[in-house]
Amino acid sequence: MRIPCSVLLLALAWAGQASANEETQLIQSINSYRSEVQRCGERASEELSPLSEDRRLALPVEAPGDLQQLLGQAGYPMVNVQAITLSGPRDAAAAMRALRESFCKVLLDPQFVDIGVSRLERDWRIVLARPLLDGRLGDWQVEGHKLLERLNQARSSARQCGGQAFAAAPALAWSAELASVAEAHSRAMANGNFFSHLDRDGRTPGDRAELAGYAGRQVGENIAAGQGAAQKVVDGWLASPGHCANLMNAQFRDFGAAYAVDPQSDAHIYWTGLFGTP
Repeated sequence: MRIPCSVLLLALAWAGQASANEETQLIQSINSYRSEVQRCGERASEELSPLSEDRRLALPVEAPGDLQQLLGQAGYPMVNVQAITLSGPRDAAAAMRALRESFCKVLLDPQFVDIGVSRLERDWRIVLARPLLDGRLGDWQVEGHKLLERLNQARSSARQCGGQAFAAAPALAWSAELASVAEAHSRAMANGNFFSHLDRDGRTPGDRAELAGYAGRQVGENIAAGQGAAQKVVDGWLASPGHCANLMNAQFRDFGAAYAVDPQSDAHIYWTGLFGTP
């Protein structure tokens, strides 16, 4: 009589792990999708930092009640949230196909920074959210220098950016010219409620740096939205292959960064980091 009982317990444990793996796999697939330029309707997205898994957002599929109320009970300080429900996908791959076909706009919205996924058999709930900023940010120059410090810490060690290996890179030096360009672009994104390397006049990061008088031979740019601290911005860039490659590029020696806030914008806060080769 003991043997069947043991077998049953093992089977239940395996089934629970398999379910958790499917939820994790879906988050990984969503982040992989966000990490590349995608076409959604008539618009192309930018490369986006990965969403952070937050277990408070993994609300039970069958949980009744208002979404905002449920997140409040879970202790998540929500500013904006979007919940997607799917019925029918048997695994993460099928769920991802459904999301790409019907919910690409939500998946590619740069304001969202956290995600939770729950599943009950073939029913899924995917919750994407942006948390409340903690309000402890310094001015844009203070936070820009914090970003520089954390980038230099990251560059001091060899690392893998997607499929590309990078050796440790020299420290970046602060550039007032690049910082001014970064502040202007962050402000333009916040006030204009958009997220793009191209500004509203169609100028590239290189164009903007040149107009500001930066005489470098090469310019690169990383942008972020919705993140309330410099460390979170850097963590997101390091987890995104394209952003990470810019960050670890040993040819870049100059750096300037800034954030801007507009409460009326979707993401509330926007960051720009500009890299330059003198």
